Amino acid sequence: MHVFTIKDLENLSGIKAHTIRIWEQRYSFLKPHRSNTNIRYYSNEELKKLLNVALLNKFGFKISHIDKMTESEMNEKIISLNKLDALQDKTINILIQNMIDLDIEAFELVLDEFIVINGIERTVIEIIFPYLEKIGILWLTNHINPGQEHFVTNIVRQKIIVGIDKVRPSFKINKTVLLFLPETEYHELSLLFMNYMLKNKGINTIYLGCSIPLKDVAFLVRLKNPDYIYTHITMANSKFNFDKFINTLDSIFPNHPVIISGHLTDNYTKNPPGAIKLKKSLYEVLTFLSEIA
Repeated sequence: MHVFTIKDLENLSGIKAHTIRIWEQRYSFLKPHRSNTNIRYYSNEELKKLLNVALLNKFGFKISHIDKMTESEMNEKIISLNKLDALQDKTINILIQNMIDLDIEAFELVLDEFIVINGIERTVIEIIFPYLEKIGILWLTNHINPGQEHFVTNIVRQKIIVGIDKVRPSFKINKTVLLFLPETEYHELSLLFMNYMLKNKGINTIYLGCSIPLKDVAFLVRLKNPDYIYTHITMANSKFNFDKFINTLDSIFPNHPVIISGHLTDNYTKNPPGAIKLKKSLYEVLTFLSEIA
């Protein structure tokens, strides 16, 4: 059994911890455990129950009504949700539950069904990225086993690579983007998706992958002279200095626009030097794509 804190439940369900505590006092669907020091903790089953309750509540069902439902009745109501945003939330919740149960086949089937209907681009933007954002806090706090993290990321990685292999753009754009992750950065999914998006728009890419020394990037930039250099930084390691990294990129590539996205850009308040551009949201990244295509 995995152990989740009330903060974990808040991040995954979108329900504030204060509200969760009130629900525990008034209703019977959630029964937390207590540690020896009287701190609340929750099991897999409590987490999955709260995800379902939060979903039904978001789309119009009263908590007092939900509390009286059996598990089968709750599942029937969830299946009946047909609004687009409800379907997205429902799909993300199912993926979270499959991850908790380490149900690899079910996890992959959910993604495959969404991809068949909506395509890889919508699947990544509407399902995979929101899902990874929700569970990211669990990775940071070690409330997900590394085996669960690897199983999730490898399945998603495979889906994006298949999408890249199937790309057949209707026309070509005479621009090239070199993509890489710096040393110690191994979170490749966003960079892979960017590679897919660029190729789908007919833009040439040079994909180097993760943990690439800057001297190797510099060698290929001199050799291929790309129009843009793109990197995405999710975490890197504790010794990674973002300021130093940006200034080094500016000194090595003064004549090439360098685009940086990822979590480390979110709270960066300085003006980046030279041709360095920070993209702090998916919207800004997609805007950049539309500008160069």
